[in-house]
Formats: sequence, structure tokens, C-alpha cells
Amino acid sequence: MQNVLDIRNLKKKFGDYLAVNGVNFQVEEGKFFSILGPSGCGKTTLLRMIAGFLEPSSGNILINNKEMVGISPNKRPVNLVFQNLALFPMMNVQENVAFGLKRQNVDKKEIEKRVKSMLERVHLEDYLNHNVQELSGGQKQRVAIARSLVLSPSILLLDEPLGALDLKLREEMKIELKKLQNEIGTTFIYITHDQSEALVMSDKVAVMNKGQLEQIDTPQNLYANPKTSFVAGFVGETNKFQAFKENEESVITKEGIKFLSIFIDKDIKKDCTLFVRPEAIALFPKDNEKDMNYFDLKVKTILFDGSNTKILATFLENNHEIMVSLPQNREFAHIQKNDVVKAGVHIEDCKCYKA
Repeated sequence: MQNVLDIRNLKKKFGDYLAVNGVNFQVEEGKFFSILGPSGCGKTTLLRMIAGFLEPSSGNILINNKEMVGISPNKRPVNLVFQNLALFPMMNVQENVAFGLKRQNVDKKEIEKRVKSMLERVHLEDYLNHNVQELSGGQKQRVAIARSLVLSPSILLLDEPLGALDLKLREEMKIELKKLQNEIGTTFIYITHDQSEALVMSDKVAVMNKGQLEQIDTPQNLYANPKTSFVAGFVGETNKFQAFKENEESVITKEGIKFLSIFIDKDIKKDCTLFVRPEAIALFPKDNEKDMNYFDLKVKTILFDGSNTKILATFLENNHEIMVSLPQNREFAHIQKNDVVKAGVHIEDCKCYKA
């Protein structure tokens, strides 16, 4: 499959501030590609350069193997969906979706045909004559996407489009967007600070930090095999411990807890950071299982959240807190506050990075 987008050593400076610092990546045609990072990391600046609203300080942007630097936004084969959607309140659904085609002087019958077809694909065919003010947040979202996709862009750029929605609708729209992208096949490049959005929807995710890309990988590999301390701490929930390297196979936290690990960054001289996922911690593990770290915990509180319920506990030795995911079965229903429980974590689930 060919690359629809090729970013080469892209940089953007604002005065002395380097917002995007030598970014390189490619996006395959027809894929859902997310750029994930905290506020201020440069991801929106990067998106605006791809769209043509900002000129890079240096580097190349190739879409379908054609250089886009210096090409105006309206002449690039991309469309951008903003967080605020920017729908026209005085127009109905059909008129909103048809707007770009009219600006391109497309024949009236062709406009009607393409608008109807696109609204069917986003499941809004029964809302042609509805004013956009009458629609739900999710329906408005689909109108904004339809308005962009009807122009047949090579790439659809989405700048945190779910940020203004409430939590329940955001969860629903994650699934809707992924289904829509699968059905239509247009390449989506999605900007977000929400790791759940990126992990659920994407074929590939690029994690961005301080203007640079830390790792580009599948959601599964990002979560299971983070390459840097930043990715390990930013993607997914995790327990984080300051530690020092004892030898090539073990570290000791500053509180004095020893962890064996098969993942100790080779660059670590002494100080390091240990990451352990809450779901990697087993309660009441079998005794003397090899390749397992064992410790006793005292339950501090139970954080009930349905299938995401967790235990906040402390080590008996030092009162340092640790979060443990509680499996959803009756075997663990008896656990209460102040209980002391035996716990364990496999050495492959203890990941250590240079501090």
C-alpha cells in the first residue's frame, strides 16, 4: 500500500521557540493515523502545516508524492474538521454539506447526487432539510465530516473533534468515527490529547512530546512495548516508581522494594523510573512461581467504576501507594478496605527507563 503523506524533517519556529523539531513520518493510504500528545507539544502546529495554514520553517510535506510547501490550503487535497465544527447555523444539513461543492461550481445535479450519497454514508439521509441547530452533538459531528468528505480529499484532518462533546457521546463517537473511516476508506489524520481516542480508533499512533515524535506504532505495541519513559507514562494508566539499578536484572525503588525485570534500559547507569501497569498486578498469585515479583499490600480504598474498578493499596513495608485493577469476577468480591492481600507481577511487566 502506498503512502499518501510523507513528512520529512519538518520544523516550525515561532521566534526563538521551536514548536516542531525535525519530525519524520509517513501515513499509508486509507489508514486511521493519530497524533497523540499533551497540550503544547506541537501537534496542532503540525496539523496546520499539513493543511497549509502555517508554512514550515524547513522540511517537506508530500501528499501523493507531490510537494505541498508553498501550495495554498484550498489547492491541497486535504480537508480539516475543527473542534468547534464551524457549521453554518442559517443553513440546513443539505446546504451545509453542499457548500464546498457550490464554491467549486460543481453542476447542481451532481451536487444533489453527491450530497445525498454522502449523507447516506454518514447515516443522516433522513435529515436533509433539518436545520443544524436541531441536531444532536453527534449528528452535527457527522455533518461536519460529511461536508469535508463530499469534496473527496486524499486526507481528512481532524483537530480534536470530540473535545466539546460530553463523555458518553464522546465514547459513542469514537466507535462511530472508526466505523465511518472503515466504510469510506479515506485517510484520517487525527489530533488528540486523549489516549483512549487514539488507542481505540487508530491503525497507527504517533506520540508527540516537546515538538518531537517519541514513538510511532500500533496501539497494541505502544501500550505493551513503550520505547521511552514518556510513552510509558503517557499512554495508559501506570504505577510509577523512582528507583536505582541494582544490576542487569533488578532495580530497587527509593522506598526499598526490589523488582526483578527483563526490561531495563541499557542506558541506565543508576537512577531509573519503574513502570508497572495496574492490570499487570495479580492478586493471590501462586506461590513460588518463577519470573514473578511478590509483595504484600494493604487495601486503602476501593475505587468502584464498574468494569474499571481498582484498588488503591500501600506496600506493607513502606506505605507507598500502588494502584491495582480488580478483575471482574466473584473471586475478588470479598476484598475490603484494610485487608492485607498478597500480590505479584511478572518480570516482563516491570519496565525500567533512564530517569
